[in-house]
Amino acid sequence: MSRIGKLPIPIPAKVDVKIDGQRVTVKGPLGELSHEIRPDVTVKIVDKAVICERKDDAKQSRAYHGLYRALLNNMIHGVSQGFKRELEIIGVGYKAELKGQMILFSLGYSHQIEFKLPKGISADVDTKANRVTVKGCDKQAVGQVAANIRSLRPPEPYKGKGIKYADETIRRKAGKTAGK
Repeated sequence: MSRIGKLPIPIPAKVDVKIDGQRVTVKGPLGELSHEIRPDVTVKIVDKAVICERKDDAKQSRAYHGLYRALLNNMIHGVSQGFKRELEIIGVGYKAELKGQMILFSLGYSHQIEFKLPKGISADVDTKANRVTVKGCDKQAVGQVAANIRSLRPPEPYKGKGIKYADETIRRKAGKTAGK
């Protein structure tokens, strides 16, 4: 039995979970998410908790069992508390500025980069600390937007300039040494 798949997911007070055939919809104070479940896994609501069960012990069914339990847990956590990812901008003259649903980046290129935030994702920009915080209820979308922002100017290993995750450590390389 899957250690993750067999754990029940408690449903918080302000969250509503609906199961319509193979589609699970979760509504909460921060938004609404829905996901299609494969027929290998069945989802039930028992005593204010969501329970995932698999149909057989095939290898693929066991894999989907833990996967869908984790996805449903992330959906319930996302609509009740949300997810966030912090990025740091390091470099002289590197900065970010929020304008509506657009972030303007100055990253040492000859032009400013306009990054449009997708629907359901919001961002906060702290200009003093040069930090961008990406927020949303969909964990995958928050991580993808943060990765797209980081890819605008990935951190380089010599001076560490660029955009990095707040919890990321950059492995620094030694520069050239002077000759005799």
